[in-house]
Amino acid sequence: MNVNQSAPPVPPFGQPQPVYPGYHQSSYGGQPGSTAPPTHYGAYNGPVPGYQETLAPGVSRAPPSSGAPPATTAQTPRGQAAYGQFGQGDVQNGPSSTVQMQRLSGSQPFGSAPLAPVVSQPTVLQPYGPLPTSSQVTAQLAGMQISGAMAPAPPTLGLGYGPPTSLASASGSFPNSGLYGSYSQGQAPPLSQTQGHPGAQPPQRSALPQASSFTPPASGGPRMPSMSGPLLPGQGFGGPPVSQPNHVSSPPPQVLPPGTQMTGPPGPPPPMHSSQQPGYQLQQNGSFGPGRGPQPNYGSPYPGAPTFGSQPGPPQPLPPKRLDPDAIPSPIQVIEDDRNNRGSEPFVTGVRGQVPPLVTTNFLVKDQGNASPRYIRCTSYNIPCTSDMAKQAQVPLAAVIKPLARLPPEEASPYVVDHGESGPLRCNRCKAYMCPFMQFIEGGRRFQCCFCSCINDVPPQYFQHLDHTGKRVDAYDRPELSLGSYEFLATVDYCKNNKFPSPPAFIFMIDVSYNAIRSGLVRLLCEELKSLLDCLPREGRAEESAIRVGFVTYNKVLHFYNVKSSLAQPQMMVVSDVADMFVPLLDGFLVNVNESRAVITSLLDQIPEMFADTRETETVFAPVIQAGMEALKAAECAGKLFLFHTSLPIAEAPGKLKNRDDRKLINTDKEKTLFQPQTGAYQTLAKECVAQGCCVDLFLFPNQYVDVATLCVVPQLTGGSVYKYACFQVENDQERFLSDLRRDVQKVVGFDAVMRVRTSTGIRAVDFFGAFYMSNTTDVELAGLDGDKTVTVEFKHDDRLNEESGALLQCALLYTSCAGQRRLRIHNLALNCCTQLADLYRNCETDTLINYMAKFAYRGVLNSPVKTVRDALITQCAQILACYRKNCASPSSAGQLILPECMKLLPVYLNCVLKSDVLQPGAEVTTDDRAYVRQLVTSMDVAETNVFFYPRLLPLTKSPIESTTEPPAVRASEERLSDGDIYLLENGLNLFLWVGASVQQGVVQSLFSVSSFSQITSGLSILPVLDNPLSKKVRGLVDSLRAQRSRYMKLIVVKQEDKLEMLFKHFLVEDKSLSGGASYVDFLCHMHKEIRQLLS
Repeated sequence: MNVNQSAPPVPPFGQPQPVYPGYHQSSYGGQPGSTAPPTHYGAYNGPVPGYQETLAPGVSRAPPSSGAPPATTAQTPRGQAAYGQFGQGDVQNGPSSTVQMQRLSGSQPFGSAPLAPVVSQPTVLQPYGPLPTSSQVTAQLAGMQISGAMAPAPPTLGLGYGPPTSLASASGSFPNSGLYGSYSQGQAPPLSQTQGHPGAQPPQRSALPQASSFTPPASGGPRMPSMSGPLLPGQGFGGPPVSQPNHVSSPPPQVLPPGTQMTGPPGPPPPMHSSQQPGYQLQQNGSFGPGRGPQPNYGSPYPGAPTFGSQPGPPQPLPPKRLDPDAIPSPIQVIEDDRNNRGSEPFVTGVRGQVPPLVTTNFLVKDQGNASPRYIRCTSYNIPCTSDMAKQAQVPLAAVIKPLARLPPEEASPYVVDHGESGPLRCNRCKAYMCPFMQFIEGGRRFQCCFCSCINDVPPQYFQHLDHTGKRVDAYDRPELSLGSYEFLATVDYCKNNKFPSPPAFIFMIDVSYNAIRSGLVRLLCEELKSLLDCLPREGRAEESAIRVGFVTYNKVLHFYNVKSSLAQPQMMVVSDVADMFVPLLDGFLVNVNESRAVITSLLDQIPEMFADTRETETVFAPVIQAGMEALKAAECAGKLFLFHTSLPIAEAPGKLKNRDDRKLINTDKEKTLFQPQTGAYQTLAKECVAQGCCVDLFLFPNQYVDVATLCVVPQLTGGSVYKYACFQVENDQERFLSDLRRDVQKVVGFDAVMRVRTSTGIRAVDFFGAFYMSNTTDVELAGLDGDKTVTVEFKHDDRLNEESGALLQCALLYTSCAGQRRLRIHNLALNCCTQLADLYRNCETDTLINYMAKFAYRGVLNSPVKTVRDALITQCAQILACYRKNCASPSSAGQLILPECMKLLPVYLNCVLKSDVLQPGAEVTTDDRAYVRQLVTSMDVAETNVFFYPRLLPLTKSPIESTTEPPAVRASEERLSDGDIYLLENGLNLFLWVGASVQQGVVQSLFSVSSFSQITSGLSILPVLDNPLSKKVRGLVDSLRAQRSRYMKLIVVKQEDKLEMLFKHFLVEDKSLSGGASYVDFLCHMHKEIRQLLS
């Protein structure tokens, strides 16, 4: 999404926006829409005051069944007794004869079928089957307040004991976005009612209040009216269960009169009329989420029923309910729970196959033999033993590796081990490096490789005796025998041409065409470089950086500068033959900053003046990179080119491009060409750059189409970065550009790098994603690699794995440090292996899974139509969840959507990927924007993709002003915005401050120094510096958010009802998007439909 563009034309704000049938949506004009039911229950999954999680006395938990569950719902004939709602480990108290279950018969159509309660099975590290919860007693007393309130959802217990995520029934139509058809209006599944005599306690963890005078916790909202008349049909406390259709009748919704009580035994139920009324909102029948209301379509007391003293009101239907967003899995709640449960203790890596805390949790890591999750995160920490099992589950086995990740100050950098001239010890057969998993035998004279089982001799200088456990007595003195991550100093055998490398060089290559001069870019850049050259990266405690620098300017021709320290003034040499590029000088082009400071300063002062009157608008591009690479080759060193470029290179030269932007190709089979480079010249050039160790970082300042897809090829294949500032204006964008530039120049980079991932027998690395080049199937070649870049590796089985020995990964990165030292960085990780699918699903990490799936999809658009890529993502997600449902979940109604505990956010996050600009662009998203985001995501780490696809929305005036901690986030949906509040939204690239129209005048004054909402400047990008607590707090929060991200986020102030609000709403990812993307609720319904189709 390009935040620098003006917003597209939108309907006038007073008009209602289009909505899908059956949904009420609050209008943009401020008219109130239908509001959610009042919530007097705790938040989804959240703790509830006054409730303890207990099992009923005398109840024991059933062990998990390891075999496949009994036949699925589809085989249950109508009328035959089916499985109850009691899952594995559920226990039933009271006489069994009175507890009967009904479940949906397989032949029933999935019409506007209510998604019955989503049950997310608690699987993470759980020794027993899913615990019995009120959620699984699905629709028992659903929505009824019988003399009080239903027990709220139990709080999450420790690690992975979250209550099953029970999702309420959802009916209604999925929006026709081309990809998803709408649901047919079929018959809804009957609710299963748990029947028992009044004395029997229903089986669940958080007991129902027994007393009749329970008061729900106050939530500030209006109370539900208590309902008059006897129990509804099908909700009796005795007698056989009655299946209850869930249709909505056509009369307009109204509520029961307040003050009426529900008492007395039921009479016989009246005949039911199934009225299928399309276009009503999604219904909620689950026993989950706030505000479970009464069932629609029932009048108060039905004819012939005794009323026992309560005055019968006229029969009035209750309002239809949409699926309550609070009843479906919340990313905010999951993140919060993980922070509370796992943020306080350090994560110790000594145990094999541990799932680390989420990327959103702040935690310390203690390396005790496995690499920190800051270096490697896996999609699953327990991988299937066989390829058949892996194919059945469809869970991709992948690792996101960030070899040079920066660590927090409290954690030590990897130790550097120097083995002298002999170099690091390796396995003779597979060349794996010594690590904690190698097994020493024969008294320490030999070791068995943990990767290929080859037995190797231990060199005499490395020999050490073993203790009584078979471990070397010096194991804890040697990083390579006790830690997961460490570095070896490489010997000359690991260097090009068997010669130690020279320190790397930086070359600054500046576009001085008309656009660059006119925008003020050249003057700004030259001014900044004067001070920035003092901040080049240096090794450890070195006094000055070993990196040399050089300067080139260009438009249609190239200008090289001799800045040798002995010169009084810099000398310029022009190369106009761009078809045959060469470097006109060797001595004096690459220099030490401190030695040549006076000459460099003089040059940087002169460049803006020399080209101030230029009229040259055409530029070249490929020859500029060629020149930089040739200069590094002549100096026999690796290095980095910093290119500052403004326009499509249309001048006659190699790599010349034409404008091929064509929006008509969107949603056609030719759309993929928009992501492909328009010429092969840049791939050839990139290959030469990688061979020389020449990494390219590109800063783009386009005013129109520049073909980012083609210009990005060289940065992408050399391990470089791309930064884009559309319609650059010094006053608006200088802070962002200079901040990105400073960070890019100062960050630690490994040059001329090669990475290889080795695995133990049984699996192998088969596919790689990221910014790098590969000339063979195993070596990832990176001209440069910094601490922000990741390489994502996918593994496949080539043999059977062993549950006892597990699986091992070793990532080895050979690189040149910024001081010119050749090093090897090693990361090791041991994973568990399983023969039961439940163990796989118990140890997955959704954030890493989404990171992999996004990269897989974003690469897919290069070769396949976008629709095909989207369909493949949905199918894979449905297969993952259907396999869990079929093989791991307790038997339950087919109307229930059951999600594994650690994957319950997979649908919401996947929907965010599907709605992203690359896969579903809005009208205002340019081709260049899509190509830019596509290459950006390719090398993002897990924390970056997490916030990029599901942005953080922080309310600013809810928490106390004196509080120094970050305010708790709310879900990314318009429903969560209050017009009396101010919110910050960030996604790692953009930062919005949304101001509600009814914000208190004092708040407006404190933040913006104006007296009213109408005087706030929309689109403001800098908050005034004011001396009051609120201003300091908000500016401090903005600074802290920026410090957490690898790129500077430009702030944009958005006023409610302003034209910029459409841009802001694009990031409210739980809502329906203007480009046709589904809302979270709708997508969940669609996923459920897909899963049911797979299971049937």
